[in-house]
Amino acid sequence: MNIKKKILCIGAGYVGGPSMAMIAYKCPDYRVTVVDISHERIDAWNSSELPVYEPGLDEIVRKTRGKNLFFARDIENQIKENDIIFVSVNTPTKMFGTGAGMAADLQYWEKTARQILEHSRSSKIVIEKSTLPVKTALAMERILSSAKGKISFEVLSNPEFMAEGTAMNDLENPDRILIGSRETKSGLKARAELSDIYARWIPKDKIITSNIWSSELSKLVANAFLAQRVSSINAVSALCEKADADVTEVARAVGMDSRIGSKFLNASIGFGGSCFKKDILNLVYLCNYYGLPEVASYWESVVKINEYQQERFIANILSSMFNTLAGKKICILGFAFKADTGDTRESPAIHITHRLLAEHAQVIISDPKALKNAAFDLKDENGEITYTEDPYRAASGCHALALLTDWNLYRKLDYKKIYKSMIKPAFLFDGRNILDHKKCFKIGFNVYPIGKPALSHFKVSPDA
Repeated sequence: MNIKKKILCIGAGYVGGPSMAMIAYKCPDYRVTVVDISHERIDAWNSSELPVYEPGLDEIVRKTRGKNLFFARDIENQIKENDIIFVSVNTPTKMFGTGAGMAADLQYWEKTARQILEHSRSSKIVIEKSTLPVKTALAMERILSSAKGKISFEVLSNPEFMAEGTAMNDLENPDRILIGSRETKSGLKARAELSDIYARWIPKDKIITSNIWSSELSKLVANAFLAQRVSSINAVSALCEKADADVTEVARAVGMDSRIGSKFLNASIGFGGSCFKKDILNLVYLCNYYGLPEVASYWESVVKINEYQQERFIANILSSMFNTLAGKKICILGFAFKADTGDTRESPAIHITHRLLAEHAQVIISDPKALKNAAFDLKDENGEITYTEDPYRAASGCHALALLTDWNLYRKLDYKKIYKSMIKPAFLFDGRNILDHKKCFKIGFNVYPIGKPALSHFKVSPDA
């Protein structure tokens, strides 16, 4: 096969791996290589058990791996051999020094930029794929512009808008592809080259181009807007519980307004994942940095409401179960931050488990894909934790169920069978509002949804 382009991606995580698999699948005449500093992760990509779970990913990797998709350890050599380099390294929230707790930690990204500079022997297009704060490309340009001789680098911003759990469909049928560049002749040429790659399967009217700063900022703002909707409906859910309203009915009425729409209006225990909290705090830091404290405060409130919602959930469990959880068994159904992924980064389940253990509860965790990550997240916790994939075994002998992830399989469980195996009175706390609450109440559960009146068999409220 005549290889038209050689593409490298540095970073084999949740963004880099699936993104490059889709490019390889849609562009069989391109050679796509993915590298990572973690040899263990690369080995997993080359095995039968991929390090990332996404519906449809296994099939695409099987069709392309070893043909035009490769996962390699030799980062330095791959930098030399490839002409187009995607940078998809981790950019966690900085936890030290200036900006601690809010700013993005760019140490991995800068090390990668310097690595590209050191090992390049020809001119290259370098593409930011990680979520980065605005003006990061300028720093990357300054590092790469120190190249000697005729080697030159063009830096582009190409943020990813895929959602975990639907990543492969989002990559194949995206709402838009955003490519930012410098408005120079060489910048526009590089932008056109990247546009041509995506145009192999994406309609050209969905490929948006902009200046590089607009592209970088758009990713942060898109995530901030989505998170703001989640926090808004969760703030309303607290009011609904006090006013005996039903948040689902409120959300339906509001969502039917064409100016608003219905997406991201499901009340729950709050958002998680690697993006929303990190990107909002990054935005807060940028606003403060540029002297906009009121704007920073507005966006910071989105995160505070998310934390408040998780605390409300814990408080509700405690007060409903007679103000003590000591020695009681609580079964957590779902630990991933959302359905159809094994990702537990910033999952509300982490904080909720921590708070349950602090109350001396015994916690049994069940999840179809996230138990390994859950065990890692909770390795330093004190208390009794059990991990059981089978939800029926997990629930047996428990005092309460806390449903924290909206896995479809939890909608289909036999709750009569589960109820019979539990200690009575049995409690059900639906943190995602996905169950038939009236049906569960008829079975015998005391049911506590989010933003809806509780369904209790007690004549007097336990906390009265």
